Amino acid sequence: MNLALWLQRSAQVHGERPAIAQGAAVTHSYAALATAAASQSASVAPGERIGLFLDNAPAYIVALWAVWWAGGVVVPINGRLHGREAAWILAHSGASRVIVDARHAAELAPHAPPGCALIDALPPGAARPVPAVRSEDDPAWLFYTSGTTGRPKGVTLTQRNLRWAAMAYFATVQPVAPGDSCLHPAPLSHGSGLYHLPYVMNAGVNVVPASPSLDEAEFFALAARWPRASCFAAPTIVNRLAAHAAAHRPPLDGLATIVYGGAPMYLADLERARAALGPHLAQIYGQGESPMTITVLPRDVIDDRAHPRWRERVGSVGVAQPMVEISIRGADGQVLPPGQPGEVCVRGEVVMAGYWQQPEATAEALREGWLWTGDIGRLDDDGFLTLLDRSKDLVISGGNNVYPREVEECLLTHPAVAEVSVVGRPDPDWGESLVAYVVACAPVDASSLDTHCLDRIARYKRPKAWRFVSSLPKNNYGKVLKTELRARELAPGAD
Repeated sequence: MNLALWLQRSAQVHGERPAIAQGAAVTHSYAALATAAASQSASVAPGERIGLFLDNAPAYIVALWAVWWAGGVVVPINGRLHGREAAWILAHSGASRVIVDARHAAELAPHAPPGCALIDALPPGAARPVPAVRSEDDPAWLFYTSGTTGRPKGVTLTQRNLRWAAMAYFATVQPVAPGDSCLHPAPLSHGSGLYHLPYVMNAGVNVVPASPSLDEAEFFALAARWPRASCFAAPTIVNRLAAHAAAHRPPLDGLATIVYGGAPMYLADLERARAALGPHLAQIYGQGESPMTITVLPRDVIDDRAHPRWRERVGSVGVAQPMVEISIRGADGQVLPPGQPGEVCVRGEVVMAGYWQQPEATAEALREGWLWTGDIGRLDDDGFLTLLDRSKDLVISGGNNVYPREVEECLLTHPAVAEVSVVGRPDPDWGESLVAYVVACAPVDASSLDTHCLDRIARYKRPKAWRFVSSLPKNNYGKVLKTELRARELAPGAD
């Protein structure tokens, strides 16, 4: 079935209810949203890929549903990416058009791939009276996630995948009633965009803040304005909201749930957030390949401080969501018993169809029906999953995934850099930040390398600290010992 049937049904039954708001003002009722989607769908062919490279705005949500109404495929692009990076995604996905706002148009224009037109909206036309017919296996959302080779991989999520991801919200986070609200302080290109789906299905209102970036006072004002307000947020955002709430004591009566995920939430931060925000926190663990849907740590578990294993449980990422099956496996593929660490493997209706035009990567990730996540974890006897490490050296900074190799490859294009190794270190504000160990072959300073990165990759991927060294630690095979570099960053006296 086509996801856009949800919008059609909500418009038929709840046409006058608000569907989209910007700040405190309604911009679209359900009848207006369905009309706009049907009209803008006129120029989109079934299966056509349409990029979205813009900040959160009502136009973003309208474009999503217009593409789906036509049976097209959305290619959401992180608005913080460099224009070169966005252009690569558009070229690889084969997107025919990309919808941009003024800021992103200026960023992308010098790098836009041939055959991909930059537009500010899909042109209106003769409205399709009903959504295009789609099968369960037709792609709907082509999400590009970072890859170990320095190039992202296009995660192909089908109509089935997104339908079950929306159902998972109802089953594991909370039900949604008509008029309930979902706030979007986090990018619609990621988890926040996926979480807007159940609100359209059940005629809730999706609220885009008026501020272009997180404004804590505005967030709490919107939570008071819109009924049963919930949102998805990275721990960095949760920590900022908690600090504001502790300092200013805003009313929390209208707040339903803040779902956090995408990066580690340290226990001390969770305790501070719970004290400031009340019983409104839940955690999910997922990946682009199984979006928002691997495990859940519900509100009642986080609030059950009387449980004898409370600290252990809230230090985990929770238990398997009902739409998936989890196993911990060794390198030989055998299932490991509780307590034994191994690779987290998942299967279920929410697991991706594969990587777009990357059959080898798909075969590596999907084996005998299981998604091998690359994350190392262990299950306890009660089914709680604790993540121990992330393979492939992933660093999560401010909720954004950063692969050090991508940064290393960027730095190695600088003529003064002979060798480089990038690792993550704990950061009290961002969860993790990047440190670059550089072996130079000519005079160079940190400012020069920082500028080099800014010209080529997204700002948030830049190293925050630079170490100029004469050599990198290596094993007998010449492989850089990143464990040793990480240990240096944890040593007393490391700045």
